[in-house]
Amino acid sequence: MRHIIRSTAIVFALLISLAFAVSLLSDTGTQPKPLAISELAAKVGDGTIRDITVRGDEISATAGDGAAFTAKKEPAVSLFETLVNAGVPKEKIAAVKVEVKDPSSASVLAASILPIILPFLLVLGMFWYMYRQARQGSMQAFSFGKSRVKLAGMNPDDRKITFRDVAGLHEAKEEVREVVEFLRDPAKFHRLGARIPRGILLVGSPGTGKTLLAKAVANEARVPFFYVSGSEFVEMFVGVGANRVRDTFETAKRAAPAIVFVDEVDAIGRARGAGIGGGHDEREQTLNQILVEMDGFDTNDAVIVMAATNRPDILDPALLRPGRFDRRIILDEPSLNDRIEVLTIHSTGKPIAKNVNLRVVAERTPGFSGADLANLINEAAILAARKGQKSISQDNLLESIEKVMLGPERRSHVLSVKEKEVTAHHEAGHAIVAASLPHSDPVHKVSIISRGRAGGYTLKLPSQDKYLKTKSEFEAELAVLLGGYSAEQLVFNELTTGASNDLKVASDLARRMVTQYGMSDAMGPLSYGETHESIFLGRELMHDRTYSEHIAQQIDAEVRAIIDRAVVTAKRIISDKMDTLKVVAQELITKETLEQEQFYALIGQPAPVQASA
Repeated sequence: MRHIIRSTAIVFALLISLAFAVSLLSDTGTQPKPLAISELAAKVGDGTIRDITVRGDEISATAGDGAAFTAKKEPAVSLFETLVNAGVPKEKIAAVKVEVKDPSSASVLAASILPIILPFLLVLGMFWYMYRQARQGSMQAFSFGKSRVKLAGMNPDDRKITFRDVAGLHEAKEEVREVVEFLRDPAKFHRLGARIPRGILLVGSPGTGKTLLAKAVANEARVPFFYVSGSEFVEMFVGVGANRVRDTFETAKRAAPAIVFVDEVDAIGRARGAGIGGGHDEREQTLNQILVEMDGFDTNDAVIVMAATNRPDILDPALLRPGRFDRRIILDEPSLNDRIEVLTIHSTGKPIAKNVNLRVVAERTPGFSGADLANLINEAAILAARKGQKSISQDNLLESIEKVMLGPERRSHVLSVKEKEVTAHHEAGHAIVAASLPHSDPVHKVSIISRGRAGGYTLKLPSQDKYLKTKSEFEAELAVLLGGYSAEQLVFNELTTGASNDLKVASDLARRMVTQYGMSDAMGPLSYGETHESIFLGRELMHDRTYSEHIAQQIDAEVRAIIDRAVVTAKRIISDKMDTLKVVAQELITKETLEQEQFYALIGQPAPVQASA
């Protein structure tokens, strides 16, 4: 509808412009004074008029002083007859120079031809517009099944990302660098009988750098790099996705050697057999076509497929076998040294204060992904700009850690005096228990300022990166989680809803200790998992337990026993250190926030030293 309105407006604008041009052509450049025919006759009778020019029914007269006049006579009546009928003597008429001329071509066009032609032009323009729209619709129908694949590096303004811009991921970069070298010099590998890998699957949690690594490969490979999202293959019409897959690989084969990168491949690579009613859905046909293109009868070894996913568990087994995806590269969260590299890269070009120690920031961010660290630097820059600073300080970076982890401060969330007192004792309970257990992580900060959905928080972080956790560490974690609950019960002899999330996290952790980690003496070294026999759209629809109801009761009892032991431990520590708890709570009520040095000074312990990697 908008196209029709716009085209109609254009046609009318052209008509108006044409009419204006015609009026300019018929304009003599002067503006004569219009007269009635009787007034013209009177001036002729007075001898004022010097000459007269007649063009059809239009009369142009010029007086002796040079003044110009116009008049209009009756059609099919001569000027002489008109003046005589008006009572002008014939000798007066004879004294005036009269010249009769044919009407101008512009006037004829405007008066006679244009009223006939313009409607035809308007109708012709409407038909032309309708034909063009119909043609575009037919072309769209033919191009509907075309690939949406794009060629990387087409925009010269984009910043070129290389392997140097990808911090950490050393093993992953080595794997993909080998493929890049294969494309640059295949003869080096062919001499030893090696063939190029057909598929590389990048597997990692969100934010670990899968797409970033693919961008680096695109700039390092020096071969055509085509990229497309997995969701762009699937449409509601059956067969369109398979046709787009064919078109994508045909495009890559014409440019071979080339790389095709499919981001979020789990959108089309989910396990088959998940449909209801036969399983002949569009997604499965698209997956079948990808399987054939990667390793079928007509396979092109010069086209490598890279794909990224954070859900390898739901991918079809046929997609993961060697010959299709020969390599599965795991991208983990960065280690301490990798986090320092990531922070250094993202802080390049930003005004960082000279006293900033990125190692301290990296030590406080275990478990952060590369995207989290990039967001941390950006939040610190925003915070510094908000405060009117000229550079990003260490305090900006440390405050941004909490903002990324927990959310922004909610100082408008004002607590009442009683709620503030309860929250202070609750957080002090967490911190006191954490500082008293040898297997707990050190406390870095205690605050009763609301962040995100938390009314207060106790920030405790490990002294070094950990990839394994012991039963003692889990038991200490449970006691810390229940420290706030125990403090409320012992101090106020009352419970609040503030411990609800702590109880949920503790219950889940205790159940995993029993059912997954084999950390229960009563249940033994068994995994009490669940099998998933029924699948719908790649996800579990029904859960079938592999154990009896009697075992389920034993699991529940063991989970309850683990939680009870954690509560006993937390209450014992808080009872023994009740005076210290009240001192920390009172300091929190006064200052709202305690840093690591302040907290450990209050409880009379030295602040823990951060371990170096």
